[in-house]
Amino acid sequence: MSALPDVEGARLAPTLVGADIAVPLVTGASRRYVNLDYAASTPALTEVAQAVAEFLPWYSSVHRGAGFKSQVATAAYEGAREEVRRFFGARLDDAVLFVRNTTDAINLLASALPERTEVLAFGAEHHADMLPWRRRGLEVTYLAIPTSPAGVLDQLETALRRSHSGPRLVAVTGASNVTGEVWPIPELAALAHANGARVLLDGAQLAPHFPIDVTAWGVDYLAVSGHKMYAPFGAGALLGRPDWLTNDAPYLRGGGAVDFVTLDSVLWAALPERQEAGSPNVVGAVAMGAACRALAGYGMAHLADEELALAAYARNRLATIPGLELYALWDVGAPRLGIVAFNLRGYWHSELAAILSAEHAVGVRHGCFCAHPLVLHLLRIAPSEAGVIRAEIAGGDRGHVPGAVRASMGLGTTRADVDALHAALASLAASGPGWRYRLDRTTGEYLPEPEPRTWPTLPIALSGSAGVHGESS
Repeated sequence: MSALPDVEGARLAPTLVGADIAVPLVTGASRRYVNLDYAASTPALTEVAQAVAEFLPWYSSVHRGAGFKSQVATAAYEGAREEVRRFFGARLDDAVLFVRNTTDAINLLASALPERTEVLAFGAEHHADMLPWRRRGLEVTYLAIPTSPAGVLDQLETALRRSHSGPRLVAVTGASNVTGEVWPIPELAALAHANGARVLLDGAQLAPHFPIDVTAWGVDYLAVSGHKMYAPFGAGALLGRPDWLTNDAPYLRGGGAVDFVTLDSVLWAALPERQEAGSPNVVGAVAMGAACRALAGYGMAHLADEELALAAYARNRLATIPGLELYALWDVGAPRLGIVAFNLRGYWHSELAAILSAEHAVGVRHGCFCAHPLVLHLLRIAPSEAGVIRAEIAGGDRGHVPGAVRASMGLGTTRADVDALHAALASLAASGPGWRYRLDRTTGEYLPEPEPRTWPTLPIALSGSAGVHGESS
């Protein structure tokens, strides 16, 4: 992205740790790594890395520690909590809980919902906003994948009118992690409240790219991940109304979550301690607070405008490649983050991703992006075909797992990066790859044959294999 205007009070463009790293190619050359995998995890902002480095000498236990370093660490931990509150515009009485990531946050909320809460979610959701609701005591209603922003509201209104009169929660993504569309959250929240329901916003994909205002939007709960917000130190957050979060015993039970314990009784602490049992990830919280402060300083609205323009540029460029199919949930008129999902005729998705990495130093993601129902819908895979694929996977053969390739952008992405992706794909469409690749059916991954690249030397042991273990977003 370009630098901010050179005017008084303006900031320089964001800088990221590792932005200029060169990686080896199978040809023996090396090239600057083109990172187009921001939707999965982001590199650290320079300010975040600096904040962590400056805090580490002061790291200590938090809460109830009389030592000076413990008091400093506690103040930093609680200061980070307030940074997160301010960045997302949370209400003064909202709980702000530090967790591991968005998945952890949504599971925590699911564990705290009143008995027989009906959860309404769309079929386009990430698994993190789909699987946690499948637990005893909750009722889940899945709505069809909408074909437009207006369809989101129409389907939700119909479902709310048909739902029961008890507690209800609408669980919805802020932006698709597969195709990038920004969902109409303020309108959705107003509709939900008019029908007596609350709203959980899965903000994992939206938060680092688009301004979120919990109070102005009327969102009751927000779940976010630091590793998607340029703070990859293992922390996330759940923000929201405190009453449901104190309904019952906490999600995690242990030290720090209590005021008093006997052998036959427990007095649970108030929020936030009630839902933050065990020694917290203080460094991760500090990193997340630093990321919120840095992003606010750069101006989220400005960054969002830049990314929306870059996303349009990318889609227009890639649309010119013969045999390349772009996937979209809605028409191009809807706001869309810098996420482009596609397939190239003649290449399996995992093969295409391997070639982009091995021959062009372009890092993308491939697969179903933890959104299997949505990707099956986009690829027009019938339920009967999905059943066959499921049986093959259960038998240990992942060679036919469907998917797409996803290029995703962030603070470090430039038009030159998009052009590098375009040039690589255009070359493949015209001339094919310059190396051989073999399919490992146990993982579904294509691997260079032979593989001449070696790992860098790091101060930690590296596994001899970077095999796939499950799927990340």
